[in-house]
Amino acid sequence: MQNTITPELRDAAHRWIAEDPDPSTREELQSVLDRALAGDATAADEVADRMAGPLEFGTAGLRGPVRAGPNGMNVAVVTRTTAGVAQWLTGKGLAGGVVVVGRDARHGSEAFAQAAAEVLTAAGFAVKTMPLPLPTPLLAYSVKHYGAIAGIQITASHNPPADNGYKLYDSTGGQIVPPSDGEIEHAIQAAPAAVDVPRAPGAEVVDPRAAYLADVANLPQSPERELRIAATALHGVGAATLETALTQAGFTDVHFVAEQSRPDADFPTVSFPNPEEPGATDLLLALASEVDADLAVALDPDADRCALGVRGRDGEWRMLRGDETGVLLGSHLLSTTDNPDPLVATTIVSSSLLGELAKAAGARYAETLTGFKWLVRAGEGLIFAYEEALGLCVNPGFVRDKDGIAASVFAAGFAAALKAEGRTPLDVLDDIATRHGVHLTDQVSLRVTDLAVRGKLMAGLRAEPPVTLGGTPVTQEDLLPDADVLRLRGDGLRVVIRPSGTEPKLKAYLQVVTPVTGDLAAARETATARLSAVREDISTLLS
Repeated sequence: MQNTITPELRDAAHRWIAEDPDPSTREELQSVLDRALAGDATAADEVADRMAGPLEFGTAGLRGPVRAGPNGMNVAVVTRTTAGVAQWLTGKGLAGGVVVVGRDARHGSEAFAQAAAEVLTAAGFAVKTMPLPLPTPLLAYSVKHYGAIAGIQITASHNPPADNGYKLYDSTGGQIVPPSDGEIEHAIQAAPAAVDVPRAPGAEVVDPRAAYLADVANLPQSPERELRIAATALHGVGAATLETALTQAGFTDVHFVAEQSRPDADFPTVSFPNPEEPGATDLLLALASEVDADLAVALDPDADRCALGVRGRDGEWRMLRGDETGVLLGSHLLSTTDNPDPLVATTIVSSSLLGELAKAAGARYAETLTGFKWLVRAGEGLIFAYEEALGLCVNPGFVRDKDGIAASVFAAGFAAALKAEGRTPLDVLDDIATRHGVHLTDQVSLRVTDLAVRGKLMAGLRAEPPVTLGGTPVTQEDLLPDADVLRLRGDGLRVVIRPSGTEPKLKAYLQVVTPVTGDLAAARETATARLSAVREDISTLLS
């Protein structure tokens, strides 16, 4: 705890204030500093935290709380970051190229997008900006659509309301990968003070929605369109685009959660704007029951993730797990693709069931490290990629990233075709389990306030790995130096442990596989009991 302000910390804060081009954040940090200098211990701690930066620029770009100081998202940080990006692009021989800048509707997004666009314009790039807050997949789409050398999206995806972020795409239309992140980090460190970075207006306003929506509407679909859909945008930017996409694809019986359909940076009806979080989709499932829907769809706030909900056989609605949705859409794509040599991909922490489906279909299969930056680079002929955290890409031909809008439209087509046959997605999951075994997945997450705790836990596991999990002998595989990941394997058992790249969490991803030799329900009971035992052991390890 920083109970008092040291002269060094005081001087660093004063330098930041003098170099900040934004009067609002200058005043904000000065106010906190004044309270700290007057003896307010809480304010002293806050100054120390705000000055503990800078935010690290990684392959996920930047992400942090919107506040003054180097350890936050603000105009000064975005200005210096973009100056570094501009220098990096110039060093790659891409000076003067097209760069597209988009944004979501979070606190600060408009000012941050304007700062990024003006820094790039002043640096000589041909900058194109979006006319309003739009889903992240539209930015990814725009990079290829406009022949850009890079794209920047101001977004914190499904992070808490206090956060914002800065996501960078390269000329492939995918997010950057190493060593680009390290090169950009060095360029940012060498950038001048934010107040000295030139800025200039003049970016061209473009709107890619019509072209994008036409491509989504042309995704392979069965002719059936009789489907009632309940949907939510979780106070994000996806509702209007999703509604138009569904309408153009022929789905007109769509009901949105009214309280969550307009962008609201405070996310008032959810404690955490992530469809994976308990309670986040309660209003959606209530609406689905009320209107007697056939399918429920939840987007995250920047609409790159998509979660599906279905009515169970007991009549109660539930959200599908990310692995269930990935397997459903992947199996459907494998059965309908006209690609003679298709590739499907998922990550090392997702269910391995997609690999079994690919093998049965005579298709290629790849597993990558976590993150869509790796999935879209899985190989030629990619037709589908997913990660268990609700990331789905059914359209890698024109969006090289996860795309909740396109996935929702594709899922609607699949559900409509099943409805016409008198079947549901749960029937398909039963068929898959009967053929390939019950694959159950779960996750154990440890949220930390001190990121060093994650490293200590990982070091402890490396030094003394468990020899059994849930009563099954396991062996450990360490993925260092390629990734800070531990993988534990046993007979019909896999656990992957890693620090989260976007949240202050240590995560363990669990999978058990039980063959179905007779009754499917009995196999599920066996698998559920085994998964529970593994979860208990992992929870103890991480505690």
